[in-house]
This record gives sequence, structure tokens and C-alpha cells, in this order.
Amino acid sequence: MGIIERIGAKEREYVNEVLDGGFRSSVGYKMTGRLERAFAEKFDSKYAIAICNGTATLHIALEAAGVGMGDEVIVPPLTMSSTTFGVLHANATPVFADVDPDTFQISAASIEQCITPKTKAIIAVSLFGLAPDFDAINAIAKKHGLAVIEDDAQCFLGKYKGKMVGTLGDISSFSFQSSKHMTSGEGGMLITQSEELAEKIRKYSCLGYAGVSTGKGKISKTDIQDPDYCRHVSLGWNYRMSDVCSAVALGQLEHLDELVDMRKRSAKIFHDAIAGNGLLIEQKTDAEYENAYWAYTAKLADDSISWHAFRDKYLELGGDGVYAAWKLTYQEPFFREMNFLGRDALLGKGVSYTDGICPVAEAIQPRLMQFKTNYFDEEIATIKAEALAKTIAYFK
Repeated sequence: MGIIERIGAKEREYVNEVLDGGFRSSVGYKMTGRLERAFAEKFDSKYAIAICNGTATLHIALEAAGVGMGDEVIVPPLTMSSTTFGVLHANATPVFADVDPDTFQISAASIEQCITPKTKAIIAVSLFGLAPDFDAINAIAKKHGLAVIEDDAQCFLGKYKGKMVGTLGDISSFSFQSSKHMTSGEGGMLITQSEELAEKIRKYSCLGYAGVSTGKGKISKTDIQDPDYCRHVSLGWNYRMSDVCSAVALGQLEHLDELVDMRKRSAKIFHDAIAGNGLLIEQKTDAEYENAYWAYTAKLADDSISWHAFRDKYLELGGDGVYAAWKLTYQEPFFREMNFLGRDALLGKGVSYTDGICPVAEAIQPRLMQFKTNYFDEEIATIKAEALAKTIAYFK
């Protein structure tokens, strides 16, 4: 398909529409409302609520699910630490379940082993663009009465057994950060089929205002001009998404299929270039799954070859930089040192995070290589894939 635009004419048109409104309160939130309605329709959801970023989304989702002090939330260690930050922001205790060695996704069997009487929710991350085994995860959640929150920051328009990723949990979180399939620089979205959860999400993300609702994201001028008006019915956070960011996101949403397909084509180019090589083992994607390929991710199978040596040779032969997988969250310094800004007092006695919690994740994290898929020119993707094939040939 040649070259496509990251930012198109619609994004600019919608931003100018917001700017032309001069940020007057009488026209505020209109663009965000348009984005929410369009996103809900695109993702087969009854409710969509825009949030300022994809970390705040997770915090608010947990608050809406009733998670708080004394509760435990099961999370994967192999993902961006923001997933676990959301748990700590909700004053709850993160519990780490191990991952599958082939798909790199959170393991349902490990989740089952992590459940205690304190468990309140599971955050299931669709890592690198691929869904975890939601049937197994939802069966466990139903058995134990747990909420399932999808973290789909890296999975736009992915499919699981014919169903849209984002429609499989109680609440689903998306990020519009700059590296994601669609972006507004920063921003995020929560979607749900539950009116009750949507109402809570709206209020908790909008300062606990009485006058907001599932379809209304801003209190009216008439309300605030009344001296007897009681504004706040609960604690809340100021997590609303701005109309400027919403304008960009709406433009992105309108050509999201093109942006996602671009990444899928790049991944196919890499797959075809290195198929059957034996040195790099790509993320396993079963036929019933549709991977959105936020990144083309593979595991370096030969322990005698260092990650850095492979990366350096790839660069030398014309490849792009290779992204490493994040350090496991519980191996980050803030976990090692329990630097939770006082929240460590809320975690309960005896809670500690040491090596050995998730042996599979610990084994594969240093061997994972994430290759870019956001090539807006397919010819460049082909050149990089050829460089990867040459790199594999060099080490074999």
C-alpha cells in the first residue's frame, strides 16, 4: 500500500474546530463526546469514557470495580509498570501471576494459584497486540467472583475467537500514548457494557460531580451558577481528556483500520523474512486469535548469543533499534526498595517482592526482542526485515 500518513487532514481539521471555539465552556467537551460515541460504536461497546492517559484509566477502572485498601489485584509482571501503578494508586496490593512461555501472556493457571480471599480483580494485558486466554481467565473470575479488567493499550482491533478485544472483560482500558496504534500524544479510553460501572467511571474521573453521567462529561453552566448547587457526591479525580486531545484521537479513530493494518503488514514482512529460522522464536499466535502487532516480538532461543550482540549486529547490517522487554515490574528499583510513597503500609504484613515469583517471566524477559511495526512506508519495513534475516544468517 506504499506510504500512509500518521497524522492526516481530519486530525488537523478537528483540532482547528476546537481552537475556533476558543475553549468556551459553552462548547467544551463536544469533541470528547463525539470521540466517546464513535469509539463505543467502533469497539462494540455500550459506553466509552475518555480519560487523560492510559495509566489513569486503570486506576479509575479499579476504583469503579470497588478495589481498595486490603484488596489484592492479580497482574502480569511482564508489561509496562503502569499496569501495576494503577493497582498501587487504588491503594491495593499487586500480586504477580506468571506468563505463558510461548505467547508471553499472563497464564490462567498461574492466576488460579495466586487467588486468595483478598483477591478482588484481575488485570489481563493483551501484550504486544495479542490477547491472553480470556475464556480461561473469565472462568476463573466467575468461579471466584472477581472483576476482569482488560489492559488493551497495545491491542487495537485485535480479536479473540471472533470477538473484539475490549469486549471480553468487565472494563477495558486503551491508551493513546504516542507509540500506540492510534495516538493523541497522551490520552486513553475506558469501555464497558455496564451502565453502573460507566456511571462510576464518569463520576470518579470527573471530581465526583453530581451533574455528570454515562453520556455527559461536564457539569452545566446553569448548575454551577446556582449558589445552592451541591457539586460533589463522591471523591473523584480530575482525569478528563481535553477536547484538543480528543480532536486528534477522533481523527485517528477514523483511519484506525489503516493504522492497524499497517502494523500487521509489517509483522507479516518480518515473519516471512525469518520463517523457520530456529534462532528467533516469534510470539505464538493461534489461529483463533488476531494479533494487532503493536510490536513484532520474538524470543532469542540460543543462550550462547547475547541480546546486545544480536542487536548490535542487526544495527550494523541496516536494522532499526530493537526494543527490549521491560524489566519485570517487581524487579524495578521502586519495587526492590518498596518505594511506594507510604502505600507499603497498606500492603499488609509479610508482603515482599523477590526474584523467583514468576520463573517463566524471569527466564524469557532478558531474551525478548521487540521489532518495530509502525513503518509508514512498507519498503522500509522490507529493508529492515532483510537486515534481520542477514543477522540471523550471521549467527547461524
